[in-house]
Amino acid sequence: MVSQESTPNMPDMSSLNCRSYDHLFKLIIVGDSCVGKTSILQRFHGETYLPVSVPTIGIDFRIRTITIENKIIKLQIWDTSGQEKYDSITTSYYRGALGVLLVYDITNRKSFDNIKSRWIKHINDHTRKGVKMVIIGNKCDLQMKREVNSEIADALAIDYGLKHFETSAKENI
Repeated sequence: MVSQESTPNMPDMSSLNCRSYDHLFKLIIVGDSCVGKTSILQRFHGETYLPVSVPTIGIDFRIRTITIENKIIKLQIWDTSGQEKYDSITTSYYRGALGVLLVYDITNRKSFDNIKSRWIKHINDHTRKGVKMVIIGNKCDLQMKREVNSEIADALAIDYGLKHFETSAKENI
């Protein structure tokens, strides 16, 4: 019988079962190339905005721990490439995701159209049924170049029972 007490020669076994968080949530960020997925993740992680970003090849991730109502939440956020040639790599990382951020660029209508025509279907095909999704319009600091009206994006979100938000990774909004 092994005792749970610490001895000079034996570590306290009960400490091996301790976690530094109450909940772990795996989230994935998807969307076309160059919509700002990586920049959003970097800013959320507390990093400085970089005006020039290298496209994500395959997949990358960051971890951030937050506290909500006295619970420590560990967020594991996976940044995916928007290029179709990496789909076979990225979709294997969707397993176990509890949430998805569908990102488009408000200055690029095609990136928005692909939310409906590609990304929602893609997520439904490769994640568990009922995974939570939100639609994020990035680059809201570029109002003069806007190609996607926020009301149209709101309507798409309503059609799918989702929420829609706009942000600017550049301005940290």
